[in-house]
Amino acid sequence: MLEKKNYANGQEVYKYDDDKLTYFYKNGKIKTEGPFENNQMEGEWRFYRESGQLWQIGNFRNGKKHGTWTRFDKNNQQEYHESFKDGKLTKIK
Repeated sequence: MLEKKNYANGQEVYKYDDDKLTYFYKNGKIKTEGPFENNQMEGEWRFYRESGQLWQIGNFRNGKKHGTWTRFDKNNQQEYHESFKDGKLTKIK
């Protein structure tokens, strides 16, 4: 997951500090960010469009989707809200 360090333009692909992992787009804007423990995604993660706009918020446990996931459309309106347990979809709203 952390193999590629830089894009061809020199921009960092990711930064890892104090158990927080942040991925970037080639333009330098944040792509996704959240806790990274024991080489896996853990806790709440935020995902952004290349424009910098929030796209979705989701939770991981032991590297699998677990808990709520909410996706937003380009007008910042909630597109859907789902719940997962150990990587399996349990509820859609």
